[in-house]
Amino acid sequence: MLTLEPQTLRGRWLDGSASGELYVELGCGKGRFTAETARLEAGKVNGSGTGVFIAALEKSADAMIIAVERAAAEGLENVRFVNAFADDLADYFAPCEVSRVYLNFCDPWPSNRHRKRRLTDRRFLELYMQALKPGGDIHFKTDNLPLFEYSLPEFECAGFILAEVRHDLHKDGPVGVMTDYELKFFAQGLPIYKCTARRP
Repeated sequence: MLTLEPQTLRGRWLDGSASGELYVELGCGKGRFTAETARLEAGKVNGSGTGVFIAALEKSADAMIIAVERAAAEGLENVRFVNAFADDLADYFAPCEVSRVYLNFCDPWPSNRHRKRRLTDRRFLELYMQALKPGGDIHFKTDNLPLFEYSLPEFECAGFILAEVRHDLHKDGPVGVMTDYELKFFAQGLPIYKCTARRP
């Protein structure tokens, strides 16, 4: 469940799977979203014949250990955790190997001089574009409006097509799987911003 040498799996994450999709989560934290998504997607294998495998990256080893334990407790076999940074994405995933990238509540790096550290900055988006299959997408959620407003034109400038833009995702009730942060923000009545950006 914990992958110590992800570079050895580059281009081979789905080996042994007759048909499947590789999802990558950047910054999985303590793994609530990861485990729930893996559980739901694993349930689709018998129904559609297409399985989903999740590679979850997290730079904080302490948080990742909790995520690993969470997934292990549920007996999930379709998720692997990597203690790594998004900067090294090209070392771990071959071009067009990934079907979806999840960016959930990443650090907004509010100072303008730190904008290149934002995971929605164009230099990162170019890495995602390379890893994604044509038609693959990015699901981006944040509680930070300035980051959201910064990110939308970045997606378009990087060549992505914005397929969904929502400024209050849970306005009419909970939508989809939530992260730990998201549950807290939702309970406080704070808006969650979401967009889906698709590779042409």
